[in-house]
Order: sequence, then C-alpha cells, then structure tokens
Amino acid sequence: MTELNATSAALLGLLHEGPMTGGELVAAATDRFGGFFSVTRSQVYRELPALTDAGLLRLGKQGPRSSQQYVITAAGKRAFKSWLNTEPGPDNVRSPLILRLLYSGSLTPKQRANLVDSARIQYTEKLDEAKRAAKAADDPYEKAAADFTVAHNRAVLKMIDAIPE
Repeated sequence: MTELNATSAALLGLLHEGPMTGGELVAAATDRFGGFFSVTRSQVYRELPALTDAGLLRLGKQGPRSSQQYVITAAGKRAFKSWLNTEPGPDNVRSPLILRLLYSGSLTPKQRANLVDSARIQYTEKLDEAKRAAKAADDPYEKAAADFTVAHNRAVLKMIDAIPE
C-alpha cells in the first residue's frame, strides 16, 4: 500500500485506541466522526484485509461469532503519521439527502413533503447530538471538529427550512 486513502487513515486512527473488530470500528467511526466523515461497513471490511496485507495491521484475538480483532502495527502508526502530515486535498461532500432533493421533482408532492419532514427530524436529532459532543469536547481540535458538525447540521436545517411548502 503506497498511499493511504482517508478511510484507511480513519481506521488506523481509531486503532490507536486499541484492538477492535470490524463491527467495533464501524460503531467507533460513527460515534467519533460520523457527523463529518462517513465510513460504511462495506468500506471497513474492504480496507481491513488490504491494511493487513500491507503490514499496517495484524490480526488480534478471534472473538465470538468469528469476529476478528485488528491491531495497528508500528508500520501502521508510521503510515498514519505520514498521512496526517500530507496536504488534505479538496473535501468531497456526499449527501444522500441533497442528491434526493436534487431529483425530488420525480416525486409526488406528498412524497417530497415526507422527504423534507423526515430530513428535518433526522437533522434536528443530529444537531442535538452534535451540540452535546461540542459541549463535552476538551481538546481544542476535537472541539473544532465538533463545532463544525454543529454548523453543518444547522446549515442543512437552514436549507431544509428554505424549501417552499
């Protein structure tokens, strides 16, 4: 593996906290940075064997129901630190909501209203969670990321509220 992608780097970063299974990594990613960087189950299970083959991870203990722990290696720690020290490049926004809104002209008015109402509820809940995370953050960098998540959710709600009834 010559260059880490952002998903691989996210997994290596989480594994600095200790060994985890794929399922634990998915849950930790959602909790830790799901508000601004999504990691899907399929991405995690695609990246883990590649990181292991590259020597950046090693297999840890086998758990119940054939779950497999992964442990970051010294090479993995070096690769992660190297990734941290590179230019981040452009952000890529992937919003299933905005994509749906873009094509919502194909829906009935009732379906569009349901889409908007559902999104409003979802993003209101996300905003409340983000506010709690921002309030609890001690580290200034963690707080900045949490504040971004608050601002992002507020922006989405503002966009939703701007849609005519």
